[in-house]
Amino acid sequence: MYDVIIIGAGPAGISAGIYAVSRGKKTLILEKNEVGGLIGKVSTVTHYAGIIDNETGVTFAERLKNQALNAGVEIINQNVIGVNLNGKVKAVETDIATYCSEKVIIANGTSPRRLGIEGEDKLFGKGIGMNAARDAEKYQGKNIYVVGGADGAIKEALYLSKFAKQVTIIHFEDQLGCIAEFKEKVKRTPNINLKLQSRLHAVYGVEKVESLEISNEITGAIETIEDSGCGIFVYAGTVPNTEIYKDFELENGFIPVDENMETEIPNVFAIGDIRVKNVRQVATAVADGTIAAIKASI
Repeated sequence: MYDVIIIGAGPAGISAGIYAVSRGKKTLILEKNEVGGLIGKVSTVTHYAGIIDNETGVTFAERLKNQALNAGVEIINQNVIGVNLNGKVKAVETDIATYCSEKVIIANGTSPRRLGIEGEDKLFGKGIGMNAARDAEKYQGKNIYVVGGADGAIKEALYLSKFAKQVTIIHFEDQLGCIAEFKEKVKRTPNINLKLQSRLHAVYGVEKVESLEISNEITGAIETIEDSGCGIFVYAGTVPNTEIYKDFELENGFIPVDENMETEIPNVFAIGDIRVKNVRQVATAVADGTIAAIKASI
């Protein structure tokens, strides 16, 4: 029996765990993958106050994990498959065991959105749907395509440009949707090419991507590009991991909370990217975790 169970070990969940333990609460974090969540998979971490020089997703995640463990937070790597959040005692079921607590903090974030195009499932991990931090070196000297125009996509495109012969950013709008800092860096990077008002339409190949189709948003024309062995990195947004939470009235798939991060169910909180919010950044996730843990500890 725990005082607080936290589902998810991204920045929000780790922050909540540290604050809950500091208030004398027996705290468990359940995480199906690695500590860090999506931020642990990025090539570089930027703008968060207090990062070290050349901070990567891996180094940031490792420091999160060490701080939590040193604080006394228990972290177990198991996949949560069901919850019973009603009643005084809450039950969280994993693929291995069931854990109980009086307070639950939901922090299992979002997952990358798939494009749903022809060839994506067949070639996923074989040239499309790659991870920049992990896979960039595999495409040294080759052409790379980045799908997306927001901050995350452009930050990874800039990183990938250090390895690629050329990086082509495919974005459906008429201009990039990233911050000014990244736009300027793109302008100063000679091997980054912009293909705006365009979408990736399909990919073809067997064990690697052999060719791709790009559609024009204005004319509807489809361009076929033969580019054997290229890499396609998709950053087309995320979807909330709320499939197992059947007791909430979701808003566009996200969990509504009040100013204390508490949901409509008493003593159940939701923090980070999984909750309804306007700004999804590491800084706001950490703040969410702090607030939820303090309120859950009362």
